[in-house]
Amino acid sequence: MSESETTGEWKALVTDDDQPKLPVRIGAALVIGVILWLAGYLGINAVLLPAKVVVLDAANKTNIIAVLATSGMIVATFANIIFGAASDLTRSRWGRRSPWIVVGSVASALSLVVVMKAANVAVLVVAWCVYQFFLNAIVAPLIAVLADRVAPRHRGTLTAFYAFGSAIGQYGGQLVAAQFLDKVDLGFIVLIGATLLSGPVAAVLLREPSSLNMPRQRFTKEMVLSHFSLPMHGARDYYLALFGKFMMQSSCYAVSGYQLYILTDYMNQDSASTSRYVSIVSMCMMVSALVVSLIAGPISDRIGRRKPPVIVASMLIAIGVFIPFVSNEPWTIVVYAVIAGIGVGAYNAVDQALNVEVLPDPATAAKDLGILNLANTGGQILGPVIAAMVINAVGYHLIFPIAAVIAGIGAVLIGLIRSVK
Repeated sequence: MSESETTGEWKALVTDDDQPKLPVRIGAALVIGVILWLAGYLGINAVLLPAKVVVLDAANKTNIIAVLATSGMIVATFANIIFGAASDLTRSRWGRRSPWIVVGSVASALSLVVVMKAANVAVLVVAWCVYQFFLNAIVAPLIAVLADRVAPRHRGTLTAFYAFGSAIGQYGGQLVAAQFLDKVDLGFIVLIGATLLSGPVAAVLLREPSSLNMPRQRFTKEMVLSHFSLPMHGARDYYLALFGKFMMQSSCYAVSGYQLYILTDYMNQDSASTSRYVSIVSMCMMVSALVVSLIAGPISDRIGRRKPPVIVASMLIAIGVFIPFVSNEPWTIVVYAVIAGIGVGAYNAVDQALNVEVLPDPATAAKDLGILNLANTGGQILGPVIAAMVINAVGYHLIFPIAAVIAGIGAVLIGLIRSVK
């Protein structure tokens, strides 16, 4: 069910006639919401968490990062389905999505406080898993707004809004975190604050109408199977989109998830130089992604095509992640940042619009989009796991060609989708 922008009533889908004008306020909610939660997540995950792991157990740092990634992926798998389905089924005066977005931001922030204070690896792993669980109470309901309240004619542009916010959150969070490598706890506090604000700010901007008048689902076996399981019917293209995204994200995070160690152990940079290059890489990727995301989404709406921009973006990412294989000089990671940043910007600007258009059932949009989001979460987790395996087996240099091949596979999978041009 969705809100008609013209009547204020809920209906099955928002059509182009219902929404002749671009829903700017919804776009603002998507932008600011994703900036705040993603800055907290990736600033901590890519920079501050590895730094904390070094303090707790430097000798086993790569293995600990892999454990954190794997355990987080398992938790996130269930959390996406649980919170997505709960959001689809929620009937409240504040709507279906807003209550979960707010609860998720508060619980995530509290979990990060425990991560920051963890005195040993066991506590760190448990607290990180709790954080991953509640983080998905923000992610799945927020992105479902694209399916609920955005007409097809605006989805590419609104996806570009979301991608714009994602780029600021992703690279801006890492840029901010890099300034606190010598004051890790203070960095945690700053990014915990961003996480705490993400839900309330997004909910206020969304101004989601009451969902009390929506039909309620009876608790039956069929309802449970529909809302708490993987899509089973008419889902071929859905799963191609899922695994295509998964490959692309795994490729990106095989490199970015270990960028701190790549700079120190592969490129032999000292602490000051590492901090400088982390800042440069984050800035290059952010600027590239910001510029391209604002262009690619509207172009996709104009030409009425989703697949070609996503495939081209995947290939740019493949080229970008390969570059540091050429040399262990730090200039290569800057070139990687520019090329991969362009690819990521183009991919993110169109990817969510493609995802909405391959959904098997609009009634389970948040759950199904939550499962698709597992490709993001899973890639952010599996990428570092693959990298750890390669590092332990042969060293850092083979991470880069392997990541390039993975991105190429993702492009092929997207190309096989039939129902979307």
